[in-house]
Amino acid sequence: MEHLIGSKLIDFSLPAYCKGKFTTVSSKSLLGNWAVLMFYPADFTFVCPTELEDLGKLYSEFQEIGCKVFSVSTDSEFVHKAWADASPTIGSLPYEMIADKAGVLTASLGILMPDTWTALRGSFVIDPDGVIKAYEVHDTSIGRDASELLRKVQAAQFIAAHGDQVCPAKWRPGEKTLCPSIDLVGKI
Repeated sequence: MEHLIGSKLIDFSLPAYCKGKFTTVSSKSLLGNWAVLMFYPADFTFVCPTELEDLGKLYSEFQEIGCKVFSVSTDSEFVHKAWADASPTIGSLPYEMIADKAGVLTASLGILMPDTWTALRGSFVIDPDGVIKAYEVHDTSIGRDASELLRKVQAAQFIAAHGDQVCPAKWRPGEKTLCPSIDLVGKI
């Protein structure tokens, strides 16, 4: 299996739902900004709303660092709306919920489960050029932590601005980074 780091997102244009409105999200609309695509298996399920709520709670922090946030499933935009109408938690989400009904975007990232036509739990950090800088994929029963996803975006942004440095484990903005050199070998 090949990795996706350094790959560009495919061209796409998909319907979405957010706060009472249907919208369209495209690969072109992501360009020029950092973006997070958080794929989840299905609307009206169990772990999914806990993850989407967690992401919603940190939405303003993603916005502060210039990062757009989207959730994605293979449900239709109409199902997204019905879920938002039925659930106060989902109805209060501040970001667009993308509908990848044909599964094309999901499949292009290797996370479509064809037997159920649902996505694995995949999180993708996309740079302003549409290039994947970080991603992780979980089994459908393992929920994710939005604060770790935020940290990954912050680290990717730091590296983009400071290519001669790297971010160690648990790095947070303002903390010490490393400058790879022969002097560090075996000393960390």
